[in-house]
Amino acid sequence: MSIKKSDYEQVLSQYSNHTEAIELLKQYRPYLEMIPSIRRSEESLITMPLPVVQLRKVTIGQQLNQFSPITATSKTILLPCDLAYLMCDPEWKIKMGGEIIIFIHRPEEDLSDLLARWRQTQVLLDHDYEWVMPQYYRHIICESGEYLYPLFVLFPQTPEHIQKGLIGAHLPVVTTPILQMPQAELTSSDRA
Repeated sequence: MSIKKSDYEQVLSQYSNHTEAIELLKQYRPYLEMIPSIRRSEESLITMPLPVVQLRKVTIGQQLNQFSPITATSKTILLPCDLAYLMCDPEWKIKMGGEIIIFIHRPEEDLSDLLARWRQTQVLLDHDYEWVMPQYYRHIICESGEYLYPLFVLFPQTPEHIQKGLIGAHLPVVTTPILQMPQAELTSSDRA
């Protein structure tokens, strides 16, 4: 049985919620322990589905031993990951520590595709960057983090070679069950 797009969408929406994000991180304890305050999780863990960053490049020109003006350029990009979990000090309202980058196994995605998304994220975030925060968190200072921590979320129907490959590459993997969505109520026209 293969992964359906609806399964992927369900898991993406589920782990976008900070309470469910904590449940996910409970499956990989080292990352759970990074959260500053479980008791104040809504203020300590920022979940960002399909995250966007602003890459910055600063150049100082030099001509004949004299520095020319500093030029700064930036580019806003969508990262190839599914979610980013950022830790936040609940008192000071600043982002802190490392950043957990979540990769959910997508329909029709093989091991090389999944690993390529992680590697591309590493390359992009190797530059100076700033997170483009959701409206609710715009007040939080969101400079680049100290370290990236990947987490790969697989399904029970994910092919075994993908899990073996990720484990062989020493990357953290968790398997998530697919929750059954309640059936939509029939409309009066469906009953007729």
